[in-house]
Amino acid sequence: MQFNSVQDFLNHVQQELNANRLVLPVLPDIALKVREAVASEDVSAKELADIIVTDAALSTRLIYVANSPLYRGVTEIKNIQMAVSRLGHKIVGALITSLVMQQMFRPTSKLLEMHFRKTWEQSINVSSISRALVALAPHLNRDEAMLAGLIYQIGKLPILTLVENIPEFRDSPSRMDKLLEKAHPAIGKLIMDTWSFPEALKLVPSQYVDFQRDSGAVADYVDVVQVAFLQSIAGTDHPACRVDCSTVPAFAKLGLTADIEVLEIEGISDEIELTKSMFS
Repeated sequence: MQFNSVQDFLNHVQQELNANRLVLPVLPDIALKVREAVASEDVSAKELADIIVTDAALSTRLIYVANSPLYRGVTEIKNIQMAVSRLGHKIVGALITSLVMQQMFRPTSKLLEMHFRKTWEQSINVSSISRALVALAPHLNRDEAMLAGLIYQIGKLPILTLVENIPEFRDSPSRMDKLLEKAHPAIGKLIMDTWSFPEALKLVPSQYVDFQRDSGAVADYVDVVQVAFLQSIAGTDHPACRVDCSTVPAFAKLGLTADIEVLEIEGISDEIELTKSMFS
């Protein structure tokens, strides 16, 4: 099988989807139930907690995060209902979705383990920077920004699953890397079209690579992830390092200069490390 362009590969993806030979990633049931409950205006803290406690491992993780320096209050949180009451429905909804994302980055084979791990680590890095950057855009929600960073390259997952059986990519790491970078935004859009996320988050995987994008005077989650991504690859050999950040509107919308290093902004570095610790 030969692909002469990224579009050829995208056409192949669509054919595989149509034939039910490829399944796009879906959120685990627990995340869907929690997001649906949070969207309801009349769900109580107890009702939301009752949904979450059906997953013991996730409940343990949420209590751990609720007591972490990022969210810790005066008294220790000892159960899920306390966590929901303390943090609020919206934060809990974003946290639950963020915490279950890691399940989706588990490889289907040993061959793909390195690629899945690398993608997850990159996502955590961009997610942590995104959450910290919301300090510069207080109209945005920091936990939604964190989630936006975790989904920004979700499109890579079905690509990796598919190319495992395509020798021209499987046996050539450089070709695979190029395909992942060029094709994942379009696949990310396909995935987001099937997820019940707010439109502001759905746009992230497909639009964060449009470095001339300007949606208006006020920064949105795409802008935040875009800046976080460019900061995360600074000093590497990633092709996007050639982007002239002075021409990227997202920097100005966050009040940043093109030559800024976000880690040097007071408090940002600590915030990033604390967020990363959530996923360790």
